[in-house]
Amino acid sequence: MKRLHCLVALWIVFIAWIAFVPPAPAFCGFYVSKADAKLYNKASQVVIARDRDRTILTMANDYQGEMKDFALVVPVPVLLQEEQVHIGDPQIIERLDAFSAPRLVEYFDSDPCARLERRMKQSMPETITEANEETFRDRKGSLGVTVESRFTVGEYDIVILSARESNGLETWLRRNGYHIPRGAHRLLQPYIRQKMKFFVAKVNLDEFEKSETQFLRPLMMAYESPKFMLPIRLGMINSTAAQDLLVYILSPEGQAEVTNYRTVKIPSDDEIPTFVKHEFGNFYKAMFQKSYQREGENIAFLEYAWDMAWCDPCAADPLTPDELRKAGVFWLDPAQGSADSFAGGPTNVFITRLHVRYTRNKFPEDLMFQSTSNRQNFQGRYVLRHPYTGQTNCPGGWQYQQHVRQRQEQEAQTLARLTGWNIQDIREKADVRSFPWWQGVLNLVNPWGYLARIFRS
Repeated sequence: MKRLHCLVALWIVFIAWIAFVPPAPAFCGFYVSKADAKLYNKASQVVIARDRDRTILTMANDYQGEMKDFALVVPVPVLLQEEQVHIGDPQIIERLDAFSAPRLVEYFDSDPCARLERRMKQSMPETITEANEETFRDRKGSLGVTVESRFTVGEYDIVILSARESNGLETWLRRNGYHIPRGAHRLLQPYIRQKMKFFVAKVNLDEFEKSETQFLRPLMMAYESPKFMLPIRLGMINSTAAQDLLVYILSPEGQAEVTNYRTVKIPSDDEIPTFVKHEFGNFYKAMFQKSYQREGENIAFLEYAWDMAWCDPCAADPLTPDELRKAGVFWLDPAQGSADSFAGGPTNVFITRLHVRYTRNKFPEDLMFQSTSNRQNFQGRYVLRHPYTGQTNCPGGWQYQQHVRQRQEQEAQTLARLTGWNIQDIREKADVRSFPWWQGVLNLVNPWGYLARIFRS
């Protein structure tokens, strides 16, 4: 009899254990929210579509101020002609941002007692569903600046310059009405030494009024060069604070990475308290800043790397072939249609989203990139797991509830580690507390009726 009691006790413990063992979450989950460029007051965005030495570069202007004061100076590796420069579609950049943004997903625990019944009956395991081309030199010839070409594209007046020395280039720009910060020559000099050209744009106010747009549209430029780089130092001329830059690199190969700074994956796949659902923007900004400081403030964060044909979970639908062409993807098969659905879409476009927060002292060099054959998928993804809220009057119910409390404590500690937020504040918001010692005992006093119901069914 004593042995029988021991066997029954062991059987109850086994049942209780299998009742509350949590299922491993699938990769997808239910998409909830995303951390896109709108989180930041000023975040420059650049799209680079590149195959071998051919590049189409799209720059989204985040300029805020009087249009007459706008000036854009971009070093470029080759001499650009008018037919190589176009106006881009701002909605395409928004689509790339939405598709690749870090995301929040959620799961919902199922009834642990129902799970026990299914396992006891050996049913299927639980799954979670879920310029005029004239060339001339300045009149005195003392500034050493050559206007290689001059043209107008959309609302922009553009000149392509070459220069022999940086002081002369800065002086020329000022004399010709370009509003650039004092001391720009210090950052122009390295590009002159590399014999790079200068793409210089300002707003043609008459054309801007005709365009009937409120904001400046992106500029696209196509060129061929072995240099796979993005000049960022000119953006630091008068900056006193860190600046955010989002780079979307589209390639027929695989992930792109920065070669002269470390490329680090953003923390991902962490389970965090469910209240973050309503504070995801604040969470991501705090988490990014904490990670940025921990890594030394001179790294590029990988936020997303994925084949453009699909997503899991989808923060936005993948871009259609037509949209990808507007983003600069020039290697697509012309036979690929313009279907609104992404099902069966292009499989030779891989997107890499890099997030760089840069300052003058931490980023003394421009960003240099390389394409790789690595097509491993990655996303900045953060998980909410909602406990089951119904009745759990079964042998495993109390153990499940205890597991939930342990899980919530771990989630609180994870959130504190990721963000630096106060752990006690997090516990209060997450309502993390322990059950009374006697609750589990009472839940297991009479398991026989429960077991009988299972076997009768």
